[in-house]
Amino acid sequence: MIPPPTGATRLYVIVGDPIAQVRSPAGVTAAFAARGHDGILVPVQVSVADLPDFLSLAPRLKNLDGLVVTIPHKLTCYQACMSATERAHFLRSVNLMRRRADGAWHGDMVDGLGFVGAARAKGVNPAGLRALLIGAGGAGSAIALALVEAGVSELAIHDSATERRDALIGQLNGLGKALVRAGSTDPTGFEFVANATPAGMKEGDPLPVDVARLAPLAYCGCVITKPEISPFIAAARKAGCVTGTGTDMYEQHQGIMVDFLLGRGEGR
Repeated sequence: MIPPPTGATRLYVIVGDPIAQVRSPAGVTAAFAARGHDGILVPVQVSVADLPDFLSLAPRLKNLDGLVVTIPHKLTCYQACMSATERAHFLRSVNLMRRRADGAWHGDMVDGLGFVGAARAKGVNPAGLRALLIGAGGAGSAIALALVEAGVSELAIHDSATERRDALIGQLNGLGKALVRAGSTDPTGFEFVANATPAGMKEGDPLPVDVARLAPLAYCGCVITKPEISPFIAAARKAGCVTGTGTDMYEQHQGIMVDFLLGRGEGR
């Protein structure tokens, strides 16, 4: 049972636009309580235009200890961090921000860890697989890095923002760990297909890949949490694929998030 908040309760905020799709407020607040920490995570919807004002105000809230960052703010919030993990510096984006003792923000990016963890929980080890990633934004970049670190043999990345895509490809190839190249919406020949775009959140959105070309044994993962079963995941299941939803991803990284927000770890 989650205890009711009091004046002493420490505040954490998840910021995004839209925000109705997030599932973390209840889960993270319950995890705080389970660890004996009097804290609550609340959602706030802030537009891109208003984000600078929000980030200027946030440090003045004396009982605000941390932020969870979702679309579309992960790249901008990185710039508000005085310090960050190596992973966040590499990606130049954050999905977590913790207040330091001096009041400045320390950031991390753990989306990729949760995504790969969800695949492993379904019995799929990315090591040695050919992977296709749709989306090279904040979450997509984190997933790309996590897949390379997990040992995929090849990673193809598709994003309509070709400059952003090519910059990420160059960075990842610089690690010398896997062949990373530009991809398309054709999943033919790929054993691991990841959707890191909002495609499917709104009715009528196009599917991120040509699902008719999915290999029946491919793993298909999606970052979307609402609807829980995105059209892409539904189509992949019809094709016989093993799937991981945005909720599966969230369940894997909730513990990592709480560790970071409480200052007990820098991700796993």
